[in-house]
Amino acid sequence: MRSSKPGLRLKMGQHPLRAQPAWRQASPKSGARIVALQGKPTIRRRVRASNALTEARFSYIAAASDFIAVLAAAASANALYALGNLGLLPDVESVAGVGVAVGALVVLSSFQRGEYSLKKYSTLSGQFARIFPLWNLAFLGALVLGFATKTTGEYSRAATAVFYLSGVLAVAGTRVLIAAMVSSLRARGNLPLRRLFVVGFEHQSRQFMSRYDLGQSGMEIVSAFALRNGDKTLSDDLVLAAAAARILRPDDIFLAVPWSHTDVIESCVDAFARTPSEIHLSPENILDRYQDARIANLGEFSSLSLTRSPLSALQRVEKRCLDIVIGVIALILLAPLFAAVALLIKLDGPGPVFFRQTRYGFNQQPFCILKFRTMKVMENDRAVRAAIRNDPRVTRIGALLRRFSIDELPQIANVLAGDMSLVGPRPHALSHDQQFERKIARCARRHNVKPGITGWAQVRGYRGEILSDEALAGRIDHDLYYIDNWSLWLDFKILALTIFSARSRSNAY
Repeated sequence: MRSSKPGLRLKMGQHPLRAQPAWRQASPKSGARIVALQGKPTIRRRVRASNALTEARFSYIAAASDFIAVLAAAASANALYALGNLGLLPDVESVAGVGVAVGALVVLSSFQRGEYSLKKYSTLSGQFARIFPLWNLAFLGALVLGFATKTTGEYSRAATAVFYLSGVLAVAGTRVLIAAMVSSLRARGNLPLRRLFVVGFEHQSRQFMSRYDLGQSGMEIVSAFALRNGDKTLSDDLVLAAAAARILRPDDIFLAVPWSHTDVIESCVDAFARTPSEIHLSPENILDRYQDARIANLGEFSSLSLTRSPLSALQRVEKRCLDIVIGVIALILLAPLFAAVALLIKLDGPGPVFFRQTRYGFNQQPFCILKFRTMKVMENDRAVRAAIRNDPRVTRIGALLRRFSIDELPQIANVLAGDMSLVGPRPHALSHDQQFERKIARCARRHNVKPGITGWAQVRGYRGEILSDEALAGRIDHDLYYIDNWSLWLDFKILALTIFSARSRSNAY
């Protein structure tokens, strides 16, 4: 029987089961091949040493690239300041010194968080989201240092602002470029893969090897060893498996054993404890539902944390500051528009200017949402009907307001009051919320963060009337993606798409 992954063949005739060697071409030019279960031990030691050396070299190259990108951004900021100044403003200190400080802080914090490992560059996506909080922290640290040394007044504020923007773009662009190079080298077989040794019961071993695309994660299986299901044979099997592991010297040993078999797991750990490899429990099926699962240390004991708090305390402060700053500015700038819209609504017909409705917010706490009135009715009970295309309840001016989402702008007051955020899952009417949760249970997780005026689902086209279960599932999936992947950069991206993307206004009626 063959595994679904290329290069791995399982021989199922005897026990203990061993996988046939997974071939990996070391060099496309030389044609040299390394065999998992054959060859001299010295060759295998060289492969392991070469892998470690490649990882170390990559870390220093990535760190140097970040530092150079920061210095280049600082130099660019100086050049732009000099070009725009034209000798009309007094000379100030170059921001190159600030660039050195920020670059050092970025590199040190990235090393501390393990940002320079090859696995962090396995995909192009997410590079900006990873560097954005680090950049803000490093820049803030440099500003605090400048304030403490009383040197902040010696630098051009314009050049510093340009440096902030150009620096984060330069570092993010550099990381995307390196990630693209890593993907290209890995596709050509020019980068070493982490070598995995799978040990466990036959069914779990097959399931593990067929479920995941290990090559995409920079890993390969060098051998698989099946344990016979019985206490009498376990000890003998583990002696052979440990001997094979010492010969192969894999980077990681995966125990494909059900987590409920604690006695087998403990015996496996004892058997492989003497090998210089990392020992892992292969993931159970339930972990496929919880991508953010991790080991949490809680006092004197540890637990497997399946979900995490959507936002840390620091992230909640960051998001709240963003809401207040942008909310206050928007409220001031939009005040004339609010007055004009209020006048048009009053001229269009009888009724109040604002529409109020109870909806669920953070932790499913009810609050009163505020909108410009766009309908002739004021529904706020369990029989609320969602707006449909060419809805006769919509007023003339209401149709225009809904088309451009102007009716949502009074929710800035909800944001400043703390009931909502600028960005988050859109709050549904109470009856709709309960109906959706009965259809899709995970919909309830949308209340783990504050609801938003706009959201990831809305800018991706999932707004307006829900006509099918597939549309509902798509909206919920996008909302949960936002919750699980929140960053300040993602909020800025959603706000920009809300304003400039036509897709965010689709299905607006």
